[in-house]
Amino acid sequence: METALEINDRYSRQVLFKEIGAEGQKKLAQARVIIVGCGATGSVLASLLARSGVGTLRIVDRDYVEPSNLQRQSLFDENDARESVPKAIAAARQIARFNSHIVVEPQVVDLIPANVDSLLGGCDLILDGTDNFETRYLINDYAVKNSVAWIYAAAVGSYAVTMNILPGETACLACIFPESPRGTVETCETAGILNSAVNLVSSIAATEALKFLVGARSKMRRTLLSWDVWSNERAELAAASPRAACRVCGEREFVHLAGEGRPHITMCGRNSVQIHEQQRPVDFAEMSTRLQSLGKVRHNEFVLKFWREPYEMTLFPDGRAIIKGTTDTAIARSLYARYVGS
Repeated sequence: METALEINDRYSRQVLFKEIGAEGQKKLAQARVIIVGCGATGSVLASLLARSGVGTLRIVDRDYVEPSNLQRQSLFDENDARESVPKAIAAARQIARFNSHIVVEPQVVDLIPANVDSLLGGCDLILDGTDNFETRYLINDYAVKNSVAWIYAAAVGSYAVTMNILPGETACLACIFPESPRGTVETCETAGILNSAVNLVSSIAATEALKFLVGARSKMRRTLLSWDVWSNERAELAAASPRAACRVCGEREFVHLAGEGRPHITMCGRNSVQIHEQQRPVDFAEMSTRLQSLGKVRHNEFVLKFWREPYEMTLFPDGRAIIKGTTDTAIARSLYARYVGS
C-alpha cells in the first residue's frame, strides 16, 4: 500500500499543472469512470486515466486478446494473446502493475439492453472504446435518459473522430448521426488502422475526460472533431446544442435502450458471429472432455477455445460464444447447437 507521500509524488507533475492542481487530483481520485470496449481506443483510454489517478475504472469488454491486437492495443502482451485472455481481465492485470492504488473492475460481458443499467449505473462519465454503432446508440440512449456525460471516440485507417456528449447541454450522438451508417462501412478489418490515429483520438478524449472530472466543463470542446493523421485533414462540426427534432434528446424515444430490433446474434466484424446465451453456465472441464475427440480444445478459467476446421469457437463461462470463420448466422447457430447445445 502506498503512503500519502508516495501517492502525492506519483501525481506531482500532474498536480503542478494549475488547471488540475491538488484539488483536481482529489476529484480524480474520487471519480468513477466506465470504459465500454477495451480494444484500441479503450485500452489507451484506460491506461491514460489509470496513470492519471482516476480512482475507479470499470472496463466492460466482450472480447479476448489476439495477436493482431498487439499492434495498437497498448495494455496487452504476447502472453495475453497466446492464452486468449479476455481483454478486460488483461487490462486490469496490467493496470495493477503500474498503479495498484486505483480500483479496476473488469467485466467480461457484452453490453446489451438487459444489463446496461447494472453495468453503467453509478458512474460519473462513460467513455467509448467500442467498435460499432449499435453499442454506441445504446450508450447514448442510456446516457441521455439518465443525464450521464459520455465521450464518443473512434478510429479506422488513418482517420479519428471524437465528440463530447453532455446531455441537455450539447448535441447527442443521434443529433449528429440520426441513423446508423448504411451500406459498406470501413472497419479495421477492411481498411486497417494506424496506432497513431488510435493514440491521437484517445489522448484527446482522455483530456476531455480529465476536464470533465475536475470540473472544467467550460473548457470542454463543443464540436465533433475529425482528424486524418495521414492526409493532415482536420474538420469540426458544431455540436454545441441539442437538435430540437432529435429522436433521443428531443423526443425522448429510447429505442436502443428498449432493445427494439436488436438481433440476438450480433456480428463481431472480423469474419465472426457472436451468439448470446447468457443463461447457459458452462463447465469448461466437462465441455473440454466432451469436445476433445472432435477437434483441438483448450481452456483457462476465462475462456474455452475449440477448433474444428475451418471454424474456431471461443466460449465464455456464461454461455456466450464467438464463432470465427463465418458471417452466416445460420451456420454459427448450427455449430453452437451441435457442440454446446440447442
